[in-house]
Amino acid sequence: MLKSIYAVLTPVHREGYRFVAIFLAVALLLFITGFEALGWAALVLTLWCAYFFRDPERATPVRDGLVISPADGRISAIGEVTPPPELALGDGPRQRISVFMNVFDVHVNRAPIDGRIIRIVYVPGKFVNADLDKASEDNERQAFTIETDAGRRIGVVQIAGLVARRIVRFVEEGSEVEAGQRVGLIRFGSRVDIYLPEGHMPFVAIGQRAIAGETVLADLTALEGLRACRRS
Repeated sequence: MLKSIYAVLTPVHREGYRFVAIFLAVALLLFITGFEALGWAALVLTLWCAYFFRDPERATPVRDGLVISPADGRISAIGEVTPPPELALGDGPRQRISVFMNVFDVHVNRAPIDGRIIRIVYVPGKFVNADLDKASEDNERQAFTIETDAGRRIGVVQIAGLVARRIVRFVEEGSEVEAGQRVGLIRFGSRVDIYLPEGHMPFVAIGQRAIAGETVLADLTALEGLRACRRS
């Protein structure tokens, strides 16, 4: 039993240490002062906080051209749109894949492809439901533009949600990254948009679950069109 709990709650990302410590301190204080019912509630919140900030290892597929999901969650939208100006990807429409993360998903985000981060832009904004399409334009967000050795550019945008109040990044502009490498984290419910190079299509479908660092979203070496999906 304890081994199962340990496997679920660890490892915890360092960004979560102080939050776990705060919840645990509150729980202990409540127990000491005789508020046992509230203490148990705070202890449950402590365990949930550790669960939220979990940072599991992932096995990332390695091959030129593969675009890997940067986030855990549900594919909430796929469509051809004009990238936001902060990505500096031009005015031409591109396929955008949106991955919505609820408060039970892993929130550590990863690089979708090998390359160099040529642009990082933080944009202040609102905190509307990240599952809504307008969140891409209205919400607080952080945009990364990654350029591969072949000169292809991919956009990744971390979008804050209703509960999220901070976007944390682990890399700097000019950094070389590998697919699956940790690049940032969004606290408490959010979304990540991925903009593919022009002319390339997603390999995933709306409603599909994505795993950060593992799920292949697209293959830049493939020539096939948009894939159909079957509900079962």
